[in-house]
Order: sequence, then structure tokens, then C-alpha cells
Amino acid sequence: MQKDDERLVHSRGEEFLQVFKKGAEFTQELLRENERLRFRLLELEKSQGPGDATPVAEVKRLSERIADLEQEKQEILDRIRHVEEENQDFAARYLEIEDENNNLANLYIASYQLHSTLDFKEVLQIITEIIINLIGAEEFAIMLLDEKSDELQAVSTEGIDRSEIPSFRLGKGIIGTVAESGENHFASDFDNYERDFSAPMVCIPLKIKEHVIGVLAIYKLLMQKKEFAAVDYELFTLLAGHAATAIFSSRLYSDSERKLSTIQGFIDLLTK
Repeated sequence: MQKDDERLVHSRGEEFLQVFKKGAEFTQELLRENERLRFRLLELEKSQGPGDATPVAEVKRLSERIADLEQEKQEILDRIRHVEEENQDFAARYLEIEDENNNLANLYIASYQLHSTLDFKEVLQIITEIIINLIGAEEFAIMLLDEKSDELQAVSTEGIDRSEIPSFRLGKGIIGTVAESGENHFASDFDNYERDFSAPMVCIPLKIKEHVIGVLAIYKLLMQKKEFAAVDYELFTLLAGHAATAIFSSRLYSDSERKLSTIQGFIDLLTK
């Protein structure tokens, strides 16, 4: 669909250039013809004598021709103006398509990176880079749910010390509610938001299907980031699912590696 839009925009752009070129050439011809007729009309008016009907008829004919040329010129100018407006619309659409392509590329890269490793620390680092570079967050925390205690605890932070982030009970406060409901939270007024660890600017559940394993809590955006764009919400959706899967898989892998290492240690002791 996007390829068709790009071809259409390119085709209409070429059409506009051709129409504009022809219109400009025709307008120049009209102006030259108009000037020639006006000059001829002036000559006839000067040469017209008393009782001479021929120049009068010629003057009338030339005046009508000039009026016709003026009307044709105005029609051409109106057509060029219309095509210019149309071309501006297509140019704007072309820029939108470019942005969409860039956004899709960023989403693909982010998704690929998330599943490129099973190392838990590397997964957290990749998520951190995505949040900084693609979303534009400056201060945030990645919190995971301890299902034994039903508490959410920070496992990685950016811009703030992890020890500053308290733990939150499942279902309590904004963070606990997001983890329980699986619904995103956005502060009502970003401009006047003041950092509150229990009430983040943005809180996104990290979930596998309907099972929430943690949350992403954003407390501050980068200076140049004034508001969220459509792609940011797509990234939030990606993080809600892909990041959760990557975290869950890497933790399982790490746990299994530790268990295998422990089992191998027992086997080594028994066989010695």
C-alpha cells in the first residue's frame, strides 16, 4: 500500500512539473501575443483618421482578441494554482509516507534487537537504549513483578538511582494498578508534571498476552521531546509485548543456566 502511495505521489509530482512547464510556456506566449496586439491596437488608434471605418473594425477585433487572451491567461493561472495546491498535498503525503517508513524501520530494528540475545542484562540494556533513543525518555525505571510477594521492584533505571525507587504492591497506586489491570497510564498534563516515583508520567505494563510480568515507569522526557508522536504509542505497544517476552525468555534462560551449572557441579562431585 505504501509503495502504491509513493508511486502515486511520484507520478503526480511528474504530472505537476509537466503541467507547470507547459502552463508557464503558454503564459509567456499569451503575454507576448497580448503585448503585440496591444502595440498593434495602439498603432491603429494613432493611424485612424476621421470617417475611417476600417481601423475601427480592426481595433474592435483586436480588443476582443486581447480580452480572449486575458481570459485564457487567467484560466491557465487558475489551473497552475490548483495544480500547485494539489502538489503540496501530495508532497505532504509523501513526507508522511517517509516518516511511516522510518518509523517501521525503527520498530523492526527495535524488535530484532530485543530478541537478539538471551542474556538478561543485555536485554535490559537494549530496552534502555530503545526507551532513550526512540521514545526520548530521560528518567525511567523498568520494574518486574515478584509473584511470590506480589511486589514490583526496579531491576534497571536510567537518570535516577535504583535505590530511590521503592517497591509497589500489586493493585496499589498507579504502578500497582497498571500491573494488575494491564492498561497503560498517561499523566493528564505533561507540561506541569512533577516527578513522583509512585505516580509516573507514563506507566506501561510489560505483559505476555494477558500476563503482566512488570511495568515501565517514565518520569521525565528529554529536553527536546515535547510530546508523544504516533510512533511512540506503537513503541509502547511493542515494549509491552516484545520487551516482556525478551525479559521473560532471558530470565528463564539464566535460571536454567544456573540450574544446569549446579547440576553439573553435583555430577562432577559424584564422579570424582
